[in-house]
Amino acid sequence: MAEAAAAGSLSRRRMQDEEGAAAGSLSRRRMQDEEGAAAIEADAGHRRRSEAEEAEDDVESSDYMSEDEGTEDYRRGGYHAVRVGDSFKQGTYVVQSKLGWGHFSTVWLAWDEAHSRYVALKVQKSAQHYTEAAMDEIKILKEIADGDPDDSKCVVKLLDHFKHSGPNGNHVCMVFEFLGDNLLTLIKYTDYRGIPLSMVKEICRHVLIGLDYLHRTLSIIHTDLKPENILLVSTIDPLKDPRRSGVPLLLPSESTDEPPPKVPAQSGNGGLTKNQKKKIRRKAKRAAAATSDGTSAVASADTDGSDDQGDMGTTNEGSSGTMKRATRDRRGSKGAKKMAMEADLKCKLVDFGNACWTYKQFTNDIQTRQYRCPEVILGSKYSTSADMWSFACICFELTTGDVLFDPHSGDNFDRDEVCLFFHIALFSSIVLLMEPYTRKKERKSFEYKCTLI
Repeated sequence: MAEAAAAGSLSRRRMQDEEGAAAGSLSRRRMQDEEGAAAIEADAGHRRRSEAEEAEDDVESSDYMSEDEGTEDYRRGGYHAVRVGDSFKQGTYVVQSKLGWGHFSTVWLAWDEAHSRYVALKVQKSAQHYTEAAMDEIKILKEIADGDPDDSKCVVKLLDHFKHSGPNGNHVCMVFEFLGDNLLTLIKYTDYRGIPLSMVKEICRHVLIGLDYLHRTLSIIHTDLKPENILLVSTIDPLKDPRRSGVPLLLPSESTDEPPPKVPAQSGNGGLTKNQKKKIRRKAKRAAAATSDGTSAVASADTDGSDDQGDMGTTNEGSSGTMKRATRDRRGSKGAKKMAMEADLKCKLVDFGNACWTYKQFTNDIQTRQYRCPEVILGSKYSTSADMWSFACICFELTTGDVLFDPHSGDNFDRDEVCLFFHIALFSSIVLLMEPYTRKKERKSFEYKCTLI
């Protein structure tokens, strides 16, 4: 009896142990399932955030990465279908090649028949709001040009403007002096390793001359200062200079209303007489001779800018596919760095598509995020100090080759909030280094939205 009772007790304990083990196993499985579900949900949430962030980044970087502007905006209210060889303003400007593009416009290297020189021709989209934006830009550019008759203020000069009628509407066109590579290209030539401090100082001197003129003399805020919007007056690679590279001048062709090809085709010379062709070639040779005495030509243009998109387009890295390939081959090499070190560092501020006055502002949504000042992120009032913040970020980037503030959104914060974190963290560390023993116990601090608490 005792043995039977002991056996029964042992059996019950085993059953309890097995039930407990089974329950424990089930509990663990449930926990694992719940953890797995939570992980899957978290992963899905992370993917959703990543996809959203990537989509945002794609929008923001599309102008830098895309080879062309696509075809969907070649419609009524959109881009004008420009082709190499087309002429504008009764034959005054003959298109030679494409320089770049932005959300507002396309920009072309053109030959100015009236003055025998190369210019940058900017052709705006034709929709009413683009036209109004272009007219605001022209007003600012004319004010800049009128106050700088001797061209000493390191700001791009508007040479001409007019309207051009096409199948997609009436397009405002702006003609600028022909400039060289932008500062981002200079950074690329050094393989993102930064340039010597002496060169940075020389560049900064010209930038500050331009900003001082805009801010103190004209009360103008650029609002989109970044390396892409500061152009050297000459090219880093002399082969990119159309006046020194030996690239033949293209003569006018008959205008066409066909959609633009993906790669602009060099069209024929349209019915010109031999005398007309000779006259154009003679002018081109005289222009080449005038620039062969050591003054380098320039190869870029003023382009659109807006918030994160930048609207700089495919950059101004060359006036032909051949030149672009040659430039890419040189970058990162000793030859490229040598060219960068020997570049003429005189530069000018360009792209006033988003500029405003200190007393008349059009929007609170200004600046490319990496160069955006704290007051703009917080939605506060801004003034000329916004440009100075961007300028300081550019100084750091030129010196190191790295972007000072490059925020990415996190689990609970958007990119603007992360950018503010970076601002506070950087300057808090600077204050701690400068005044390690003067901090008060009751010192105030900021919450994550940068509200003083």
